[in-house]
Amino acid sequence: MLLQRQSIENHSDDMKAHIDKPLASIIAVLVVGGAGVFISAAFGLLARGASHISSVVFNHLVLGVSLGLAALAATTFIEYRRWRVWAPYLYGCALLLTALVFVPHVGFMHGGGRRWIEILGFTFQPSEALKIATILMVASYFSTLRGESGSWRGLAAFAAILAPPTLLLVIQPDIGTLGVICIAALAVYVAAGARLRDIAIIGAIGVIMLGGLAYLRPYMLDRVTTFINPAENPLAEGYQIKQSLIAIGSGGVFGRGFGQSVQKFTYLPEPMGDSIFAVAAEEIGFIGGSAIIGVFLLLALRGFAVAARAPDYFGALAAVGISTYFVSEAFINIGSMLGLAPLTGIPLTFISQGGSAMLVSLGSAGILLGISRYRPKK
Repeated sequence: MLLQRQSIENHSDDMKAHIDKPLASIIAVLVVGGAGVFISAAFGLLARGASHISSVVFNHLVLGVSLGLAALAATTFIEYRRWRVWAPYLYGCALLLTALVFVPHVGFMHGGGRRWIEILGFTFQPSEALKIATILMVASYFSTLRGESGSWRGLAAFAAILAPPTLLLVIQPDIGTLGVICIAALAVYVAAGARLRDIAIIGAIGVIMLGGLAYLRPYMLDRVTTFINPAENPLAEGYQIKQSLIAIGSGGVFGRGFGQSVQKFTYLPEPMGDSIFAVAAEEIGFIGGSAIIGVFLLLALRGFAVAARAPDYFGALAAVGISTYFVSEAFINIGSMLGLAPLTGIPLTFISQGGSAMLVSLGSAGILLGISRYRPKK
C-alpha cells in the first residue's frame, strides 16, 4: 500500500494533464442524445396512464443524469492511480451493498429479482456499483503482481475475485449484470497476459455454469429457446422480441420522426428500459439506429486508444475494463432487441431508464477520462 502511494506521488509530476476531447465528445453525444430518447419514450408511459411517471423521470434525469454528471466531474479530476489503492475497499463495499438486498426491510424484490435496496426513501441497485468495483479490483491485482497473469496463481486469483459477485448475482438473480462483469473482467485478464489455456478453462467453466443455471432456473432456458425460435411463444416469452422487431422494422430507413413511435404507447414492454433502442430505431430509422451503434463503437475504440497511451499498467488495464464494460453492456442490449442475443434485461448504457445505472456509468466514464488526462512525457 505504501509503495502504491509513493508511486502516485513519484509519477504525477511526469505527465501532461488534459482530457481526451474526442472521448469526452462521444460521451456527451450519448448522454444528451440518450436524454432525448428517454424523454420521447417517457411519453409512452404517460399515455398508458402510469401514475408514477414523475418519479421515474425524476429518478433518471435528476438523480441519474445530474448526480452522474457531478460524479463524472469528480472522478475525472481524481488522480487515477488512487483507484488502484482504493480498489480493495471499493470492491468490499460494493459486495456488502449488494448483499444488503437480502436484508429484510432494506432490500426489496421487483420484476422477479431481489436487486434493489431502499435507504431514506431512495432506491439503488448496488450491482451497478459492483461492475466498476470488480473491474478496478482485477486491474489493481494484475498491475501490482504483473508476473501472476500467466500463472496458475493468476488464474486462481481471477476466479477468487469473480466468485463473490457471481454468488450474489446468481442468488438475486441478475444474470445479465453478471455477464457484463465477467466480460469486462475477462478483458482485463486477457490484456494482463492471460494464457490461452486459462482463457479456455474459464470459457469451459462458464458454459458449465450456464447449463447448470438453465437447468435450475427454467426461465433462463425459456429465454434461450425464445432466442432460437421467437415465434414459438409469441404471446409469452417471445412477445417482447416480437414487438421490438415490429418497432425497429416500422421505422424504415429514416424513421417515423422524433416522438412518433407507435409501439411505445401500448405494445412494447419497458419502452424506457431495456426496449429503448427499439423506440429509438422506430423514430430515427435504420440510419439513426446504425448511428447509435457507430457511436458505441467509437466509444470502445477511443477507450482502447486511451488504454494504449496510458502511462502505467494499471491505467491501461482499467481503461480496457471500463471500455469493455460500456460496449458489451450496450451491444448485449441492442443485440437482444434485434434478436441476435437472448433477452437479459440489462440497460442500454447512458440511455435506458435507471438512476443507479446512469450514476455509475457516468462515474466510470469520469475514471476513463481521468486516465486520458495523463500521457508519458516524450
